[in-house]
Amino acid sequence: MSAQDPEPNVRRTPSPGAGTGVPPGETPPGESSTGTGTGPYRPLTRGWGKGPLVLICLLAFVTALFFLAYAITLDL
Repeated sequence: MSAQDPEPNVRRTPSPGAGTGVPPGETPPGESSTGTGTGPYRPLTRGWGKGPLVLICLLAFVTALFFLAYAITLDL
């Protein structure tokens, strides 16, 4: 039984240059080649829902009203 070279294609084996490492094109890219557009398409939603937005505005209004009333009672 004779041992075979695991990489019979000598042209494809990486050959580092004089202290420069592996030449370009002989190594795979550092990141995957799949973009962010892969997967099923989902349309974008339109920002905030009306419920949370109304709740935040109401909370801001009540807080401003509280501080206004507090400032008026301190002035008296």
